[in-house]
This record gives sequence, structure tokens and C-alpha cells, in this order.
Amino acid sequence: MFRVLIIFFILNFYNPVFSSTKEKIISQMQLTNNLSFNFIQTIDNKNENGKCIIEYPKKIWCEYDNSNKKIIVSNGKSLVIKTANKGSYYRYPLNKTPLVFLLDKKYLISKMNILIPREIDNKYLNFTFFENNIEINTFFDKKNLSLIGWQTEDIYQNLAITFISSVKINQKIDNKIFILPTID
Repeated sequence: MFRVLIIFFILNFYNPVFSSTKEKIISQMQLTNNLSFNFIQTIDNKNENGKCIIEYPKKIWCEYDNSNKKIIVSNGKSLVIKTANKGSYYRYPLNKTPLVFLLDKKYLISKMNILIPREIDNKYLNFTFFENNIEINTFFDKKNLSLIGWQTEDIYQNLAITFISSVKINQKIDNKIFILPTID
């Protein structure tokens, strides 16, 4: 009987209910294979919005709700920014952008494991880390512990703040969306 009580105590001690908030966020991230969400992005006091899908590791597809019909796509190696109306097409190595870190959940988890989250306005939890002279901030909702956004510099060294909403986790997605668009 004593052994049963000890085993029960040990199992309950490691129950997620008793885990720290940071451990719960990390656990939730470990279970996440993809995210679908709406976003509002602010760069140089200019707001853009749209919808995105992230598939870990390092894939993203975003469609902006603007007259430029801008899309952003990463296949895990390259990042393409394309606007249909302006006819612009830019291709970058993903590892030259801050997205390489934000799209890599193993990297994010490794950083969160060594950091202590900062509480903001009793609503949000923030992890700040530095990589290659780039400051990266990730924000989580304090109540449901879900990712709600990030802040970093874009490829032109402008402050980029992205807030996400209507997040859906582990949805069935068509991987064809991560095929890089071509020049028309």
C-alpha cells in the first residue's frame, strides 16, 4: 500500500496541472504541427492584415488582404514575397531572415527552456531572445497560453510587430501551398 501511495504521489507531482506556466507553453508547442490564423502586422506605422498558415519546421504561407494581392511563402529553405498587382517578386534565403527562428519550433522551445517569461499587463507572457544581433520577442496569452504574436525586425531592419488571432492548431492543410510561387 505504501508503494502505491508513493507511485501515486510521484505521478501527480509530474501532472501538467502542477507544471509551471512555461512548461505548459512548451508542452503545447511540442504538440503543435501547424497553425492557421489571421494576423495584423505593423511595420513603420503601416498596418496590413491577412491570413497565414505555419507548418513546422520553417514553412509559412500568408495572403494579405490588400489591393496588392501580396503573398509570402517559405518552403523551409527560401522565402518569396510576391505582389500580383505591382508585379514584384523577391526571393531570400530563409536563413537570412528572422523568420528562420520563428518558424522553427525546436529552436523556440530550446530558447524558452532557458528563459523566464516576462509578464505584461497581467495578460501576456513574453520571451525575448537574441540571435545573430536580432532581438526576437514572442508573446503568449496568459490565460490559454497560446501564441498571440511576435516582434522582430523585417528583412529591411524595420520593426515588425505581428498580432495573431483566430488561431487553429493542427488543421489538415494542403502542402502545395508551400511551393514557391514563380515570376509571372
